[in-house]
Amino acid sequence: MINANFSLDTATFVCLNDFYRYALTQAAKYPLFFGHGTDNPHDEFRWLLTASLGLPFDAEDRLWQARLTDSEKALLTERLQRRIQESVPVPYLINEAYFCNLKFYVDERVLIPRSPVAELIEGHFSPWLQEESVHQILDLCTGGGCIALALGCYFPEAKVDAVDISKDALAVAEINRQNLGLKEQVTLIQSDCWENVPHKRYDLIVSNPPYVGDVEMEELPAEYRHEPDMALRAENNGLALVDKILKEAHAYLSDKGILVVEVGNSAEALQAAYPEVPFLWLDFAHGGQGVFLLTAADIQTYFGMKKA
Repeated sequence: MINANFSLDTATFVCLNDFYRYALTQAAKYPLFFGHGTDNPHDEFRWLLTASLGLPFDAEDRLWQARLTDSEKALLTERLQRRIQESVPVPYLINEAYFCNLKFYVDERVLIPRSPVAELIEGHFSPWLQEESVHQILDLCTGGGCIALALGCYFPEAKVDAVDISKDALAVAEINRQNLGLKEQVTLIQSDCWENVPHKRYDLIVSNPPYVGDVEMEELPAEYRHEPDMALRAENNGLALVDKILKEAHAYLSDKGILVVEVGNSAEALQAAYPEVPFLWLDFAHGGQGVFLLTAADIQTYFGMKKA
């Protein structure tokens, strides 16, 4: 609910700089969290203001001093109010986010992309895979399609299947698939985990499934409450979907394939649940944690049935 005391007198503002200065001073009064593309209020509001007017993030000074129209002032007022007062993340306000240096459409039907898996995609999952040997890729719990579509761009010779249970999420993924021109390479599949996944062998299976337990959900900043609950929350201390993925992956991985799954803060619970499994917990140069890698041999040994 908007606080009646929070309002901008747009009649007194002339240019972007006026909005920017005021946004920073107002933001200091509210418990805002920055975790959806920026990590500080200066970049956050620069991004919101410039993107709202179709300007580049590094717009030159003269554009920051240019006189705004009444409609532009009204738009900026509304978006600042929603970001500061209602804690709505910037990507939902401007309907865009970046992942693997690619621009994606996002709205409140999908999570805002922020997975450290981006670093693995950009590095072509080296040294575990050779790009030329990757022909089939599966992205489980694709959401808005960011991981699957980025994989399509970075592995142009591979076919990618992108799976999600949510029709709404897949509708957003379709927008992004069309925008990136990947209709022939990336297939969107509605499925509850493995239910409708094609019975074939994948050289790479990636998943960023729901993995937030009930206790952690209650502790999340307000910004995350705007994201779909079903894309964040998972039963069994956040491991419900991860368990399903682990127990069936053996039937879908190629002999030299790998499974990469993000489990975030549920990593400790996962390790405790499967103490004998040699999870390889990956390190990231640009930050991030809670992502494991298992080889097909690992999956076969600890979760699978021996192949005939």
